Amino acid sequence: MSDKAYQHAPDPPWIFRTYAGHSTAEKSNALYRSNLARGQTGLSVAFDLPTQTGYDPDHILSRGEVGKVGVPISHLGDMRALFSEIPLEKMNTSMTINAPAAWLLAMYVALADEQGADRALLQGTTQNDLIKEYLSRGTYIFPPGPSLRLIGDMIAWCYREVPKWNPMNVCSYHLQEAGATPEQELAFALATAISVLDTVRAGGQVPEEDFEIVASRISFFVNAGVRFVTELCKMRSFTKLWDEILLERYGVQDKKARRFRYGVQVNSLGLTEPQPENNVYRILIEALAVTLSKDARCRALQLPAWNEALGLPRPWDQQWSLRLQQVLAYETDLLEYEDLFAGSHVVEAKVAELSKGALAQLALIDEMGGAASAIDYMKAELVSSNAKRVRAVETGDLTVVGVNRWTDSEPSPLSAGEGNIETIDPKLEAEVVARIQAWRADRDAAAVEAALADLRAAATDGRNIMEPSITAAKAGVTTGEWAGALREVFGEYRGPTGVAIVVSTGEAEDVEAVKAEVERVSQVLGRTLTYLVGKPGLDGHSNGAEQIATRARACGMEVVYDGIRSTPEEIVRRAKESRAHVVGLSILSGSHLDLVQEVVRLMRAQGLDHIPVVAGGIIPEADALILKQMGVARIYTPKDFRITEIMGDVVRLVEATALAEA
Repeated sequence: MSDKAYQHAPDPPWIFRTYAGHSTAEKSNALYRSNLARGQTGLSVAFDLPTQTGYDPDHILSRGEVGKVGVPISHLGDMRALFSEIPLEKMNTSMTINAPAAWLLAMYVALADEQGADRALLQGTTQNDLIKEYLSRGTYIFPPGPSLRLIGDMIAWCYREVPKWNPMNVCSYHLQEAGATPEQELAFALATAISVLDTVRAGGQVPEEDFEIVASRISFFVNAGVRFVTELCKMRSFTKLWDEILLERYGVQDKKARRFRYGVQVNSLGLTEPQPENNVYRILIEALAVTLSKDARCRALQLPAWNEALGLPRPWDQQWSLRLQQVLAYETDLLEYEDLFAGSHVVEAKVAELSKGALAQLALIDEMGGAASAIDYMKAELVSSNAKRVRAVETGDLTVVGVNRWTDSEPSPLSAGEGNIETIDPKLEAEVVARIQAWRADRDAAAVEAALADLRAAATDGRNIMEPSITAAKAGVTTGEWAGALREVFGEYRGPTGVAIVVSTGEAEDVEAVKAEVERVSQVLGRTLTYLVGKPGLDGHSNGAEQIATRARACGMEVVYDGIRSTPEEIVRRAKESRAHVVGLSILSGSHLDLVQEVVRLMRAQGLDHIPVVAGGIIPEADALILKQMGVARIYTPKDFRITEIMGDVVRLVEATALAEA
C-alpha cells in the first residue's frame, strides 16, 4: 500500500465472465460450475437462437438451430437444470437475451422463489435492448412500440421487486460488429437509452421522485476494438456524455446515479480465421482499452476465446481467456493507481472529437422522433459504414495481420488435430424435442391455459407483464407459448435490411471490371443476372449477407434479399418467383449442414436444381466437403474477404452453368 496521492491499495477487480452455454441445460451447468471453480466471478448465459426468438425446439424454424450458439431454455425445468447447485441469491448473472427478456427473467425469479431466495438479493443483468436487435443482431420478435412497452414493464417491476437487478443493458457491442464508427456507436446506444427512459417516464409506473433510482439501474454493454487509443477515448466519451444526459435531460442530481456502468466483451468481429493464434494479442490489447482508464473502467469483462472465428470454443479455450483477466487484475499493479490518462491533451482532444460527432448524430435522431423512429436511418448508416470498412480491408487501406498482409504462416499447433473446437452432437436436437414434448404431457393443462389467458389479458389491458409471466413460468408454460401469446396481441415485426441503396465504391477498377462482366453475361442470359441472397433459419447476424447484397448490386446484378429468418421453403419459393440465376445462403450459427441440405433438397423437388447454390459463413473444412457433396457449387468463409472477387467468381459460375445447359 502507498500513501502517495496517485497510488493506493488495489481496487476490487471487475467481474470476470465468459460468455457460455451450449447443447443442453445440464451440459451448460457443468461448464458454469467448472468455470466458477476456476475463479470466474459471474455468469454470462448464451441462449440458443430458438430461445432468443421465442420458439420451442420443435417449431419448424428451430430446425437445425437447437443448442448451436447457446443453451436451449424452454421452460422452468430447463432453468432448474441450468442453475443446479448454483444459489441464485449469491450469483451475479448476465443473460444475453432481448425480445423474450421478460420471460427469461420471469423463469429466473420463479426458480429463485423455488430456492427460497430473497428476491431483493438477486443480482444480474438482462440485455433487453431491442433497438440494436433491429439494427444489427436480428433476434427481435415484436414491433418497436410493444418492445419498448415490455422493457418499460421490466424496469418498473425490477425497481420494486429486484432492486439490485439491471433490467436493461443498452448494447452497443453489436453496433460495432455491424460496422458502426465510434461516433455512431456512441450516438445510437445513447439514443436507445434515451428512448427507454422516456418510455419509463411516460408509462407512469414509477413515481417521479424515484426516477433517479431507475436511471441509475440502466447499464451498458459495449464493444472494445483493437484501435486501442480510439476505444479508450470512446469509453471516456461514453462516461462524459451519459453524465451530461442524465443531469441536463432528466435532472438526475446524484453523481453516483449518473455513473456510466458498463460491461464489455472485446471485439469478435476482428478475430481472424487465418492465423487465429494472433487473436490472443488482439484480445489482450482490447481488454486494456477498457481496464487501464480508472475513470472509465468496465464493471464486468468477458473475453472471447482465441478460436471463436473457427467455431465453438472448448472449455480450455475459455479458461485461457479467463486467465488473461486474472493475470491483468492480480499480477499487474493496474488497480493500484488513479486514472492514468487524466490531463492528457491527446486523450482529451480525442474524447472531445468523438463527443462532438456523437452529439451531432443524437441531435439528428432527436429530430426524427427518437431511436424507435430512426431505425431505418440507423440501419442504412450501419450498412454503409460496414461497406466502407470491408472495402478498406479488401484494398489494404486497413491492415489485418495474417489476412491481407503477412499471410504466409507456419502451421499452428493450436489449431491442429481433431477436437480443436467444440462440436455439438447431431442427435442433440431430437433429444431436446423429446424432452419438451414430455414436459408438455406431464403438466397441468388447465393451469397452463389459465396462465396464458391472463398473460394475453395483461398484454391487451396494459397491465405490467412480469407477474403474469412468473405465474406462467410456475405453471409450466414454454418459451414458444409465452412468445406466441404475445405475438397474438402485439404482432410481429420485419426489420429493415439497410441495402436498398447502392453504396458507392468510388468507381474502383475491380468493381467496374466485374460490372462489365455482369453486363456481358446478362446479355448472354437475356436479362439481368439475378442473385438471390437468403438467410435461412434463425441466424440474425446479417452483416455478411448485407455486404454481399450491397456489392452485388454495385456490380450491376439484380439482387433479391428479404432479410433474416427465412424458412428453406420461403427461399426456394422466392428463387422460383424471381427466376434467380444463383442462390447464395449465409449462415453463421453453425446450422449450415441442416439448412443448406434442406434448401438444396427443395430446389431439386421444385425442378430448380439447374440453379447453382453457393454458401457462406463459419464453415469448417470437413463441413465444406459435405456441402459440396450435397451439390453446393461454392463455399466462402471469412478468409474469402475480397467481396468483389467473390462477385466475379459468382458471375463465372452463372455463365458456366448457362453454357452447360445451352
